[in-house]
Amino acid sequence: MELPHIGESCSHTSCSRLDFLPYKCDLCSRIFCEDHRVYENHECPERYKVDAQVPVCPKCGDIIPMKPGDDPNYKVNAHIENNCRKTPKVKAYSNKCNKRGCKKKEAIPVKCSSCKLNFCLAHRFEQDHECQRFFVRNSS
Repeated sequence: MELPHIGESCSHTSCSRLDFLPYKCDLCSRIFCEDHRVYENHECPERYKVDAQVPVCPKCGDIIPMKPGDDPNYKVNAHIENNCRKTPKVKAYSNKCNKRGCKKKEAIPVKCSSCKLNFCLAHRFEQDHECQRFFVRNSS
């Protein structure tokens, strides 16, 4: 060791390697070598500050409160089993076309002014969906 005054030793308990380009952990402020510079590799006691997970219930959409070190999977399962208010998902396209043979659905209702039924954009006009009231009204 010719130049022991240059560089610093790794703070990890099992390493203590002399590193000439040491890394300082921005959370615990200790010095580490390249192998232990990552939070997980040196088991940083402060890593919960940057590893903040906010789990959301997949059924009701509520945010589930957690403490540092809690397992998010366990918390979500406990929420679902205990106090989950399961709300059914609203269908985005619930306005089905009333034209025979058409299976299209629209996000907003498109009602015929004559027969008051709902149709897709392709069949919105009376002539396109063969509206009986329109043909009866125009033929008289």
